[in-house]
Amino acid sequence: MEVTKVIDATRVYKIGEVETRALRGVNLSIAGGEFSALVGPSGSGKTTLLQLIGLLDQPTSGQVFVNGQDATHLNRNQRADLRKHSIGFVFQFFALIPTLTAYENVEMPLLLNGTKGGDRKRRVNEMLEAVGLSDRAQHRPDQLSGGQQQRVAVARALATNPKLILADEPTANLDTENGKQVMDIMQRLNKETGVTFVFATHDPRVIGYANRVITLEDGLIVKDNGITK
Repeated sequence: MEVTKVIDATRVYKIGEVETRALRGVNLSIAGGEFSALVGPSGSGKTTLLQLIGLLDQPTSGQVFVNGQDATHLNRNQRADLRKHSIGFVFQFFALIPTLTAYENVEMPLLLNGTKGGDRKRRVNEMLEAVGLSDRAQHRPDQLSGGQQQRVAVARALATNPKLILADEPTANLDTENGKQVMDIMQRLNKETGVTFVFATHDPRVIGYANRVITLEDGLIVKDNGITK
């Protein structure tokens, strides 16, 4: 089953009279349970594609589907609602709320979803245990290492039980050992829960974990699992 599909998507950014074509007609389907990497040089379009899939941006032309729903022409509030229930995000700079504890950061999307207190507490504790941070639940981000912060971000992304996790350069600010720990955790959760992961990355460590590698150049997919397009 497809969790997301992009059909003939273009994305053109215009500043004054200057146009930049970030995507030039991309077609991509991601199935449930994939652990996939979008790779390519800077300016290849991989982050733009990730943003379209995550409904953080809209294509200039073409279509984007999430969980079978055509999200192309949804308004901002409708896209936010679909994101809230279907997609989790892991960012390069962790994006934790600095004044909240690890527990409270993981709890935040559940509060926004209206999850009831008992269920919310159980889910937060489950996710902190899943990423090995039960003993750091009451620590704020400035009391955690970079690797621990990113593991909190992974727990937060998975808290609402989404079908799709999108990660933009998730190991870029981590050393080798912490990067490996974060990738090991995400790979294990992918296998245990079946949630789909899609990464945009330059990092060969991340690419090595992927069971599918999608290469972009100049706004086009040029390779997919080694098959030249």
